[in-house]
Amino acid sequence: MFSALKQKFRNWLFRPKIEHGTVVLTQRRIFILPTRQGWVLGLLLALMLLGCINYNLSLGYVLTFLLAMMAVMSMLHAFRNLAHLEIHAGRADAVFSGETARFLLHFSSKLPRYQLILRGEDSDSVIFDMPARQDYAVEFPLHAARRGWLETGRLTLYTEFPLGLFHAWSYLHFDARCLVYPRPLPDAALPTGNAPDGAGKRSLAGDDDFAGLRTYVAGDALPHIAWKAYARGLGLQVKQFTTPVGEALWLNLNDTPETDLESKLSRLTRWVLEAEARGLRYGLSLPDGELPAGNGSAHRDACLRQLALFGLVETK
Repeated sequence: MFSALKQKFRNWLFRPKIEHGTVVLTQRRIFILPTRQGWVLGLLLALMLLGCINYNLSLGYVLTFLLAMMAVMSMLHAFRNLAHLEIHAGRADAVFSGETARFLLHFSSKLPRYQLILRGEDSDSVIFDMPARQDYAVEFPLHAARRGWLETGRLTLYTEFPLGLFHAWSYLHFDARCLVYPRPLPDAALPTGNAPDGAGKRSLAGDDDFAGLRTYVAGDALPHIAWKAYARGLGLQVKQFTTPVGEALWLNLNDTPETDLESKLSRLTRWVLEAEARGLRYGLSLPDGELPAGNGSAHRDACLRQLALFGLVETK
């Protein structure tokens, strides 16, 4: 309960919003507070100052103010480590449910930055240093727990450089997102009842496999003439070739034996991957529409996208 109230207070105080393009960390976006070590040092300096005042210790004053100046300089360096940093989000490749999506964030600055830490609301932290005057890409991992669109959510970029006395941070919430496909079943045989030859293959005229001879017709290409047959007195004949192409194998949601929707989509995902691996022509039939038969990486991605977003509301 305390954690939920704390999150609501942070959302109200810092008013998160989704941002587009390049974000520049100006002084209005950077917050800074002492760390636990910083509070301890502040209390120690206060006690040292009281002791120096009580006993009139000249060297004690020097040491106290020297440590206080060191703490102030540490605060300035922590702020400077984030100030005027330029950040924009890159693209993230689609993944399957249960895998880890990797979002690219690009950082650039005229000055080097040290011990920067990027953390999500429900993910591990990424610690990195970045050189000056370079586009530095940071890969931020995020677990894809379910199909659909996966967004980065609000990220926190912070640093405690150089002495760990002050915690400087800023919030980032980009419009970057990643498509998560359903998790494919480990093994699922392709349906064969809706393919005319049971294998999803047929042959058309082409240039791949030799299919026999036919009588020469004016206009046929000379390289295709069977000269050996002509030498044996069989007359002018032309070689014929065929190319195996995929039959229209339809992958239908209603053909899956599972009872729950997510398991059905997992089986269809495996069928799409298997049909593509075998070089078949396949179509996808869902209650909300169909994708015509085809093959290739673009067709595979289109089918997987339909499965990932099936039954979900498109938000972008």
